Amino acid sequence: MVGIKPIELRGNWAQGYALDTHTISSEYLGDDDYGTPRFDTERSELGELVVRLKYRGAISTITLIVSAVSHFLANDWGIVPRLDYIIPVPPSSTGRKRQPVIEIDKTLSTITGVPLCVDGLNKVKETPELKKILEYAKRRQILQDAFTADCDCLMGKSVLVFDDLYRSGATLRVITDTLYSKGQVSSVYVLTLTKTRVNR
Repeated sequence: MVGIKPIELRGNWAQGYALDTHTISSEYLGDDDYGTPRFDTERSELGELVVRLKYRGAISTITLIVSAVSHFLANDWGIVPRLDYIIPVPPSSTGRKRQPVIEIDKTLSTITGVPLCVDGLNKVKETPELKKILEYAKRRQILQDAFTADCDCLMGKSVLVFDDLYRSGATLRVITDTLYSKGQVSSVYVLTLTKTRVNR
């Protein structure tokens, strides 16, 4: 099984975790011939699997990832009996044929028996990729009114919001606000696969 080192995430949700850091170290090597910075990066085992899935299309990594996630949810966190739905964070990039977070959640739902709710939370406003925006306040401003939630589906439910990477927490905080105010859920829990070493 993939080794993990869970990190508690504090926010406006009931409770949350990242399963591990994304990178262990990253050393700047200089720019290439096109002026692009190059780094010698060492990732956590889970971080490497996430990169292989997202950027190299290695669908085979889903089994290993979901095994680690489901074991943590059922045994370490013990949250599965409290959950009514798993909700994937809507993708910021819609160009991928397969969305990694949704693909992971489909398998996770099957293994845990917790239903997947893809349509309960929707992105209703186009936003730029947040990884290029370093200021937390700017991220929150961009995400304002970016999501809506279906209260008929979610009212009074306990939900797990799932994403691949935690940076500043801006997206998860806005989504949590939306789920409480518009979805009228009873409890929001959050889980990400990895977390950046620096919150930005």
